[in-house]
Amino acid sequence: MLPRESARVDYEGELALVVGRRIKGWPQERWLEALAGFCCANDVTARDLQKKDGQFARAKSFDTFCPIGPAIVSGFDPSDLAIETRVNGEVRQSSRTSSMVFSPAFLLAYVSRMMTLLPGDLILTGTPAGVGSLSPGDRVEVEIERIGVLVNGVVAEARRAV
Repeated sequence: MLPRESARVDYEGELALVVGRRIKGWPQERWLEALAGFCCANDVTARDLQKKDGQFARAKSFDTFCPIGPAIVSGFDPSDLAIETRVNGEVRQSSRTSSMVFSPAFLLAYVSRMMTLLPGDLILTGTPAGVGSLSPGDRVEVEIERIGVLVNGVVAEARRAV
């Protein structure tokens, strides 16, 4: 849902790591042992509010932002998978998870040094080039090889009665 407070809401197709056990200071070389699995994520961002606020909290926290799915899958290393985001059937992002700035293994170890992670926590791993804005009626598909396709529609927030 596009919030009334924002004039620019962007899609960001990403790989999500799903934490499977309580961890703190987890070693990078054992990263796969800490996970329940992986899923697709659309890290929706109110880009104008992010710029205005100078940080991410409000821009990424509106109701309905960050849909994930279609399922949690496991049993493989996701470090080199195709990732593609389509808007209304048009490819907008296309890359591989191996092209990410930071590897999933590094991210899990890094975040777990700062905070205790609990089962069900998510770590989103970053988005490829090609981020862009959304409009009411758009259909976003985030597809990651071996994981599946996350599909979400886009609607404008309804006006509140006064």
